[in-house]
Amino acid sequence: MNALDSSSTRPYLIRALYEWCTDNGLTPYVAVLVDESVQVPREYVKNGEIVLNISFDATSSLKLGNDFIEFKARFAGTAREIMVPVSRVIAIYARENGQGMAFPVPVSAPAGDEASKAPGLSSVPDATRPVETDPKVVQIAPADDAPHDGDSEPPRPSGGGRPSLKRVK
Repeated sequence: MNALDSSSTRPYLIRALYEWCTDNGLTPYVAVLVDESVQVPREYVKNGEIVLNISFDATSSLKLGNDFIEFKARFAGTAREIMVPVSRVIAIYARENGQGMAFPVPVSAPAGDEASKAPGLSSVPDATRPVETDPKVVQIAPADDAPHDGDSEPPRPSGGGRPSLKRVK
């Protein structure tokens, strides 16, 4: 089996980061590029994107499948069925510290869609906007660019530093 025949790593990375957030008491959020295949309350979509809280407390019947993320959630007190194709997820991160991962924007976005032309993840909070817009997987990391060796923990930002995206090679 070669790389072209294998399945996408996106659903596995989403599940891993969801589990990491949950294990560490953090709130997992997903940023989704909305199109006709995404079933979300349209009144909460901004600039063609929506950010969803997928924590245990905010959802019921959550299923993080290989093709879809499905759950029920309340929006303004009304229960709604949510269904998001995994391919439309552009980031998963922890609300509290911005750590997580962003994914390449799907190429299936219509050419006239403003969201597909946007260089960054406009619905992801400023603290997690990408530094670069290369179609590679990026990791959300502290903005402190101080060099450090690979064996030790990277330095923590001082004074409430804001995280930013870094490319993972």
